Amino acid sequence: MKSKHIGLIILALVMVLTVVFLFFKQNKVETVYLDGYLGGEKIGLFEDEEFHKILKEYNISMDYSKAGSLDMVTADFNSRNYLFPSSQTALDLYTTVHGNPIKSEIIFNTPIVLYSRELVVDKLVKNGLIKEKNGIYYVDMIELVKLIEAGTSWSDLGVDELYGPMAVNTTDPTKSNSGNMFAGLVANSLNEGQVVNSTNVSSILPSVKNIFAKLGYMETSSADLFDQFLKTGVGAKPIIAGYESQLLEFAVLNPDDYAQIKEDIKIIYPTPTVWSSHIYIALDEKGKLGIDALMNERLQKLAWEKHGFRTEVAGVDSDSNIFGVSGLAENVTQIIPMPDSKTMEIIINSLQ
Repeated sequence: MKSKHIGLIILALVMVLTVVFLFFKQNKVETVYLDGYLGGEKIGLFEDEEFHKILKEYNISMDYSKAGSLDMVTADFNSRNYLFPSSQTALDLYTTVHGNPIKSEIIFNTPIVLYSRELVVDKLVKNGLIKEKNGIYYVDMIELVKLIEAGTSWSDLGVDELYGPMAVNTTDPTKSNSGNMFAGLVANSLNEGQVVNSTNVSSILPSVKNIFAKLGYMETSSADLFDQFLKTGVGAKPIIAGYESQLLEFAVLNPDDYAQIKEDIKIIYPTPTVWSSHIYIALDEKGKLGIDALMNERLQKLAWEKHGFRTEVAGVDSDSNIFGVSGLAENVTQIIPMPDSKTMEIIINSLQ
């Protein structure tokens, strides 16, 4: 009799556990896995544990493959859910090739800046090319481009330690956004600081081609270019064009390494510069789910404070001292629009 009661109790427990299991299984929210192409400058954010914790609150997991901003919009992405390039130009190209996306959203912004080293900056401040104001360095883009176009040597500028003509190394403008945006900035500068358009771009194309032809091999990723800049020293790449966010992120994620180069690496703000808008493009209904998660206020704060992206909720009027990076502008106000997509297509094609 006693064993019978025990059997009934066990049976009842099994039934209860079965009901509980079925209830939770039916009500469990499945994780949605998103895969897409990502600009290399955002990999640090996408590898951040806190980033994935926030995504988990939205029942989302995001995987990626690295690709240049212009390459990704013309690549085969049939099995992808999103693209995350770094410019409006990339979105315009996507629209031209594929039509309007299901949904797109500007998630972050970061200005295009120049990076150099103390040796170069000190000499260029002395000869007046670079101006220093309240500890922040600025360079007039029209004057800079004129010197590059004229084939001015480093020694002509008083930088006798360097060999050859002055240049700004950049990524390949036909494949990568930072190079593409710098090409647009160069084109505007050749047009006396006015935004170049499809009716007058032909007059400055030979000069644009000449400036980029002098650079030789160009990296296809801004992350790779910045890494090479840090590793190869002043002689290999005296000045590069990149994103402001890159040094800020490096300082936060690699504090010991940054401490060793802190006094040497300098940020220079072109006047004017251009904003790089990091635009998320949803390729399907699943891809749309990523937008709400990426616009989460805590995620946006994380993107600024740890990865250096200026966002709607942080990075515009936020404290720039959190990075410990000297020469960082609190606000970036001297901005010029990029040439429109039709004009940039002409410029890109001329550089192929």
